[in-house]
Amino acid sequence: MHATATAAYVASEIGASNAFGFDISAACSGFLYGMSTASAFIESGRYKKIILIGADKMSSIVDYTDRNTCIIFGDGAGAVLMEASSNAFGWEDEYFRSNGMGQEFLHVKAGGSLHPTTEETLAKGWEAIYQEGKTVFKNAVSEMAFATQEVLRRNDLQPETVDYIIAHQANKRILDATQTRTKLSQEQFLTNIERYGNTTAATLPLLMRDYEDQFKTGDKLLFTAFGGGFTWGSAFYTWAYN
Repeated sequence: MHATATAAYVASEIGASNAFGFDISAACSGFLYGMSTASAFIESGRYKKIILIGADKMSSIVDYTDRNTCIIFGDGAGAVLMEASSNAFGWEDEYFRSNGMGQEFLHVKAGGSLHPTTEETLAKGWEAIYQEGKTVFKNAVSEMAFATQEVLRRNDLQPETVDYIIAHQANKRILDATQTRTKLSQEQFLTNIERYGNTTAATLPLLMRDYEDQFKTGDKLLFTAFGGGFTWGSAFYTWAYN
């Protein structure tokens, strides 16, 4: 059985009957885009509380004979409750972009409307994730770095004034290269990829969960992500509570 929208099913399962839910699909950038959407809803005054969930079961689309991908991805889920802050802190700014031409280098070829699942697509392994590593690496580093630098520039932030970087946990090489290009320090980049792998839309909430205890009111956080599509972006957020 396949639900029309996973979000609607989850809302019912947790008893959120006085609410509505919908899915956002933006690969590894999904949670970052969702934070922007939730913030806009709250800022509009129409909604008070929003539960944002990032979840992906990558094991269902990984070819375990393909060492280029199978050792990278993991299953994961994370959720945050977003609401209006009682101070001046919260969502500050964002820089998001996408490029549909990137699908050639990171995609699942079959299982959708363009190539419905058949015996032939299954035999060819088209239901598994495909990644051209070098191209994805190059674009991930350059685009996350540029988006992060744009957010810094637009908000008159110096790299040393940022407390933490909450970056999508694609792989350690991408994180290190992005850190070098942005002239931020390794200490600013939070990591947990060694524990979970690349959990796509779940990496950002899992990072917040693992490091929440060390965040304090007024800390300047930069979020950044890059995913299939291509989709990418960065955002500036001031932590609003201890």
